[in-house]
Amino acid sequence: MSDLAASDARRRPDLSQARLQKRYRAERRFRLYGAAAIVIALGMLALLFGSIVAQGLPALTQTRIGLDVSFAAVIVDPDGSGDPAVMARADYRKLARDTLQAKFPEVSGRRDKKALAKLLSVGAEEELRRAVAADPTLVGRTVRVWLTAGADIDALNKGTIGRGGEEDRRRVSDKQIAWFDGLAANDQVRRTFNSRLFTAADSREPELAGVLGAVVGTFYALLVTLLLAFPTGVMAAIYLEEFAAKNRWTELVEVNINNLAAVPSIVFGLLGLAVFLNFFGLPRSAPLVGGMVLALMTLPTIIIAARAALKAVPPSIRDAALAVGASPMQTVLHHVLPLAMPGMLTGTIIGMARALGETAPLLMIGMVAFVADVPRGITDPATVLPVQVFLWADAPERAFAERTAAAILVLLAVLVVMNLSAVILRKKFERQW
Repeated sequence: MSDLAASDARRRPDLSQARLQKRYRAERRFRLYGAAAIVIALGMLALLFGSIVAQGLPALTQTRIGLDVSFAAVIVDPDGSGDPAVMARADYRKLARDTLQAKFPEVSGRRDKKALAKLLSVGAEEELRRAVAADPTLVGRTVRVWLTAGADIDALNKGTIGRGGEEDRRRVSDKQIAWFDGLAANDQVRRTFNSRLFTAADSREPELAGVLGAVVGTFYALLVTLLLAFPTGVMAAIYLEEFAAKNRWTELVEVNINNLAAVPSIVFGLLGLAVFLNFFGLPRSAPLVGGMVLALMTLPTIIIAARAALKAVPPSIRDAALAVGASPMQTVLHHVLPLAMPGMLTGTIIGMARALGETAPLLMIGMVAFVADVPRGITDPATVLPVQVFLWADAPERAFAERTAAAILVLLAVLVVMNLSAVILRKKFERQW
């Protein structure tokens, strides 16, 4: 018996050591799995962001063709009056096509002339009109003007449209390639910064499309959302947290608020369609209605964040204020609310960032409509950046693909700024208790 006991005593440390080594190995594997998961997640994020950047960067440049345009008075100012209204009505499309035709006099036939005209964007005539409006002394002179190239020619210059393969499978013909190469050989082709992308609204032509209209529409919609959701959410949170009696009704309200925070966003779009548009008759596709719908969607998030910020204020602050004679309202407004405001602002900005990325509720109220003008107010027709991305991604023209990626980069930049502001507010006003 003594021999068996001694053998068990010797074996017991060996078993304990083996179990301990097994736990250590399991812990190392768990750490390895966690690190691998983080690396994979970061790699996928880098791959996604890198593909968007690679596709969106070409949209920052635009191909331009330099033509020696003769601003003949017989076309631009036939009366010789110098009246800006008369010069604005001139046929600048004919002027651009005649200049291009003079560069290639061998081109004949209606089909070839039409193909030659496609080297320039349809916006070339507007560029000539603006040039004359800015400098009326151009009338009667021949000046080199750099005009925007067509979308297919721009893609050809950037290499997104290949030169090989069968001609009927390409968006540019062999003749168009030859004409373009002839212009490039004479230093009449250049790539410049595409300022129109940030200064123009949407357009049917990819080379003329910009995100300014969507950016302004996004600003107006978020402004309406902030003005409606922030004060309403803060007041609701103050009442529920500081003044409301804890009974069955307040518990029911709290449960509904938490449930509303998880409701799919398209449900709020249906609500906006039924109530704001069909019942109240508010303008369709307007930032006013979009902001109201987004406010309904954001309100539960703001209330929950505001209540959490109020709970984070130590009870001693309330007790001290009441002890020196402050009323419950003074205690909340003068002492509790200023200390909870940083957390409220952070939650509000996070909720606004979520509203910025929403598309489904805005589609339901008509903000998917094509809007070619920059909105001037909250009741003007407008679109927002996520919807603009949706519209461009669904467009058949190949050139819209790079505009889509560029719009996504603008949207991500706005989201980063909003989230960064939330972090800054938290760090600046946060107090340690």
